[in-house]
Amino acid sequence: MVDGMSDLNPDQYNFHVPSGAVALRPASPRDQAKLCVIHRDTNRVEDTTFRQLGSSLPPCSVLVFNDTKVIPARLRAYKTTGGRVEVLYLSHDRHVFRALADRRLKLDEKLRINRQLELTVIARQGSVVTLRPSIAMRQFLKRLERSGRTPLPPYLRTSPLTEPERRRLYQTVFAKKSGSVAAPTASLHFTPRVLRALRSRGFSIQYVTLHVGLGTFAPLTEEQLRTNRLHQETFHISVAAAARLNAAKRAKRPIIAVGTTVARTLESATRRGRIIAGAGETSLFIRPGYRWKFVDGLITNFHVPRSSLMMLVAAFVGRRRLLDLYRRAIIHGYKLYSFGDGMLIV
Repeated sequence: MVDGMSDLNPDQYNFHVPSGAVALRPASPRDQAKLCVIHRDTNRVEDTTFRQLGSSLPPCSVLVFNDTKVIPARLRAYKTTGGRVEVLYLSHDRHVFRALADRRLKLDEKLRINRQLELTVIARQGSVVTLRPSIAMRQFLKRLERSGRTPLPPYLRTSPLTEPERRRLYQTVFAKKSGSVAAPTASLHFTPRVLRALRSRGFSIQYVTLHVGLGTFAPLTEEQLRTNRLHQETFHISVAAAARLNAAKRAKRPIIAVGTTVARTLESATRRGRIIAGAGETSLFIRPGYRWKFVDGLITNFHVPRSSLMMLVAAFVGRRRLLDLYRRAIIHGYKLYSFGDGMLIV
């Protein structure tokens, strides 16, 4: 239910973030992260951990994960004048790639990565530039994988993690398909033993892919609020996964989206109650008043204030209820954001 226009106003999704409430590294082990379970039918709330997730899920649930892989997308480059530039890879075509630069760059300007690699600015739009590497794209992507640094959200700039730790911990244990500049954070809590335990209890596990773009960290714009469309991201659902998900839906098995990226993927790929396999793009903005077409439940983290992610979660539980849950979580010592704790809404 939408509580007037306030539920559609990002400013109404604000809350106080106490000092020390933001997790700068994940729980160790990961599955010891706290889990707040919200039962919508009874309004009951319980506290547990991700290791005990199976005890809180509806029987025969199907958990759907995002198997995207975070790429080490940050590169340090140098202008011919010697000035340093931070470049964040976003996406590529056959011979060029798009990136976010932290300095203003001129057309045809050269950027040096090392003796073997140079980048040329061939287009720009605001802080996003199109760059042509001096080597083949396939070679460039290999070098990026080898020499790039893992991007972390702005609120994790003070994280003490080393680059090897970031590569390991800011990645799901089942990450498979490279393409994201941010992790699907709800999945960071899952360990091989939790996945084994879920399967042993009869829960089904399926995978889809959505590559998370930089827009996930960007503040909502007036245009997005007016058009009801977010930044665009690409997704893919295999024929086999679509068939299994559709069969589960026909059998009335609860579909649990592990993360907002999975929720947006499934809802974007649904036509007349069925998942359509294949590749696609989505700019779907889910907020209060949205009618869920395929997803029955959600596992998600505690998100930054005034974000589209909070609004998506509010589409399940309502804005006022969500803010109450956030206040409760903070009082109970839950940690926030990417490396923080999570919630299960069923």
